[in-house]
Amino acid sequence: MIEKTRFLDRLRDKLNTRQEKVLLRMLAEGPDGFQGGLSAQNYRSITGTTSATATRDLADLVFLGALNRTGENRYARYSLCLG
Repeated sequence: MIEKTRFLDRLRDKLNTRQEKVLLRMLAEGPDGFQGGLSAQNYRSITGTTSATATRDLADLVFLGALNRTGENRYARYSLCLG
């Protein structure tokens, strides 16, 4: 719980509403986030956004240190970076 609070405090005022919604959903799933990681398609289905916006939002979350990215292109998966 404390780790989640620190994580969100570190990102305060840097996230848009879509990004915040997805991070809260991942945190609710547990410390590992989604099984197999979050994909751009998962992001789009949660937020109802376009592919281009999802790609930008995810790249921004990686840049901010909120998510770790593994894989490339359509095989890219994202996991929480709580530490």
